[in-house]
Amino acid sequence: MKPIKNTDSTHISDIRKKRKVALDPKTLADALQQGDKTALGRAITLVESNHQKHYGQANAIIKQCLKHKNKSIRIGITGVPGVGKSTFIETLGRSLTSAGHKIAVLTVDPTSTQSRGSILGDKTRMETLAKDSNAFIRPSPSGLSLGGVARKTRESIVLCEAAGYPIILVETVGVGQNETTVHGMVDFFLLLKLAGAGDELQGIKRGIVEMADAIVINKADGDNRQKAEAAKAEFKNALQLYPPKENGWIPKVLSCSALKNEGITEIWTMIEQYVKDTRKSGAFEEKRKQQNEKWLYEAIEERLKSDFFQTGEINKNLKKYTEMVTAKEISPFQAAEELISIFKTSS
Repeated sequence: MKPIKNTDSTHISDIRKKRKVALDPKTLADALQQGDKTALGRAITLVESNHQKHYGQANAIIKQCLKHKNKSIRIGITGVPGVGKSTFIETLGRSLTSAGHKIAVLTVDPTSTQSRGSILGDKTRMETLAKDSNAFIRPSPSGLSLGGVARKTRESIVLCEAAGYPIILVETVGVGQNETTVHGMVDFFLLLKLAGAGDELQGIKRGIVEMADAIVINKADGDNRQKAEAAKAEFKNALQLYPPKENGWIPKVLSCSALKNEGITEIWTMIEQYVKDTRKSGAFEEKRKQQNEKWLYEAIEERLKSDFFQTGEINKNLKKYTEMVTAKEISPFQAAEELISIFKTSS
């Protein structure tokens, strides 16, 4: 069977125009600021690119979008695999869009250390929300970044805000030692938990629970409802062991059933109260300033690392030094020092 070719000149012309938009940072930024989802998706692809030639284009788009004033709320949502993050986000998202809000969902899929691939199936898991005209869902591979947060998530947030999405939901891979990276790029950090999963006592440990602005016990329905209420009480008691937050907010513990759409309205009301309180006290903007400062230092580290490994002289010598280190002919510290010296000279 011969492949079907589209020979309609008007259709082909439209495709060529769209391709041209993708190559022009200013036109692309203008289009996404008009709410063009295709332009937004292409802009995010551009800022996620590791190609050296795309850095300038990505920076030009970000610079134009940073001028956009948007009183947004950035919400980080994390939890162990199986806690129901996708179902929770879809239910919360549908509740918000039905109330007239526009939301963007940035999900981060785990990247295989073997194949370097990602499934990127979040749109499939959020099928109804993905079809909502007031919602934008963007799955991205986590790559090798810490905490399962995509390297360019901050830039993606800026682009979504410029595209007219005042509510940004960032879903992370799962809970781990480095998962708290997301805490440094959102305004409100929500931790989803399960009752009866054997991790209730994790609330006593310092770490991700300490950073949470709210803990939500999901799947509080049916036979699990009583267990959820018990877990809710345990976490409330555990949170009393932590010092108060600098912004004065007292972390809340709620329960919900994302599957049955129960308790979702209460969760959003709580988030709105948090935004109101922290904006009134000035803590909201202060946190944004601190995050921007951290963003600067992370961007410097990332760019230096990228430039280092893309330098010709480094590529010529890296294998030799790696073999010397593995053969114990030289220490890793000395090898790193000499490679950095080569990098400085070549630069």
